[in-house]
Amino acid sequence: MRRYLRIVVLCLACGFCSLLYAFSQLAVSLEEGAGGGGWKPQAAAASWLAGGGRGAGKGAGGAGPAARPGRLDRYSLKIEPLEKMHLAVVACGERLEETLTMLKSAIIFSVKPLQFHIFAEDQLHDSFKARLDSWSFLQTFNYTLYPITFPSENAAEWKKLFKPCASQRLFLPLILKEVDSLLYVDTDILFLRAVDDIWSLLKKFNSTQIAAMAPEHEEPRIGWYNRFARHPYYGKTGVNSGVMLMNMTRMRRKYFKNDMTTVQLKWGDILMPLLKKYKLNITWGDQDLLNIMFFHNPESLFVFPCQWNYRPDHCIYGSNCQEAEEEGIFILHGNRGVYHDDKQPAFRAVYEALRNCSFEDNNIRSLLKPLELELQKTVHTYCGKIYKIFIKQLTKSIRDRYDRPRKER
Repeated sequence: MRRYLRIVVLCLACGFCSLLYAFSQLAVSLEEGAGGGGWKPQAAAASWLAGGGRGAGKGAGGAGPAARPGRLDRYSLKIEPLEKMHLAVVACGERLEETLTMLKSAIIFSVKPLQFHIFAEDQLHDSFKARLDSWSFLQTFNYTLYPITFPSENAAEWKKLFKPCASQRLFLPLILKEVDSLLYVDTDILFLRAVDDIWSLLKKFNSTQIAAMAPEHEEPRIGWYNRFARHPYYGKTGVNSGVMLMNMTRMRRKYFKNDMTTVQLKWGDILMPLLKKYKLNITWGDQDLLNIMFFHNPESLFVFPCQWNYRPDHCIYGSNCQEAEEEGIFILHGNRGVYHDDKQPAFRAVYEALRNCSFEDNNIRSLLKPLELELQKTVHTYCGKIYKIFIKQLTKSIRDRYDRPRKER
């Protein structure tokens, strides 16, 4: 009888100890969830600051006020990395200031941390580094500088295609092998809405889509591809590659249908044959090659509205981007050199406002009124007549990002 009693007492003691351990673990978990524990948020921030890849130099950056620290995995002792948005640009010639203004516009409105991949001619690297390092106090971005590089075979031919260095974008999936998704933009892009919002379109891709672009034209009567192209192109009016959102993991894996062989080819294998076949028939270089590619693989392209890539073509002959009329311009694309001449003063006014803007909250909030006054001076042009679409989304972006109490940002 005593033996059975001892066994019962021993079992009760073991059960009591197990309950104590379970409650202690629960208390630790609750404490960590509330922000306590023995780890520091800075460690989580370092997980993306240390990222980058190869290149001529890495810039400063940080988690910033909007960053979300990862949680401690108490078993593997690893910190989940912060989600960061990857943005790439290719800058050659006299595009330094224009590129920096684009990067500034991305920083001003974005919430999640940004990773910039800047492909530039060697003589521009020091200037990029000096300016971007002077912005390091923001602690909301990181950058890597890369040289312009093409495959050794036919490198000179790739470099002179359309504009200097423009075709570099075609090789981004092959160069940035560790990057899953990427937003490529031309240097003459201005973000009037947070990069987070176009980045979120990646989640809208279906299982076959690998990239997203906007139509080249909304109005076929003034379209270029449907009137002049001597090669296949996507859809009714083609697509514009100045803003291109990519799931590069899918791009690297996909086998592309083509009109050169019955065998489907991967991204790295299709570019040179495509150039050889069409180089005498293409006008807009790499953009034409992308149009040919997606003509044969239309199921692979997600098409977003014109307000995500608003160009002079959308207003110089009369307004033809209905989405921008309703919600404003999300991304302004100043092609045709309109930021630097007087042909489209509405575009130039927005560019100058952002170029001259500093990062102080008050300075950003106060740019709207002077900009609206400048835009009112452009009503003699077709684009100026609808100047309110240039500040409609910009006003909302500034209000959402800078007018809310700091604790809500």
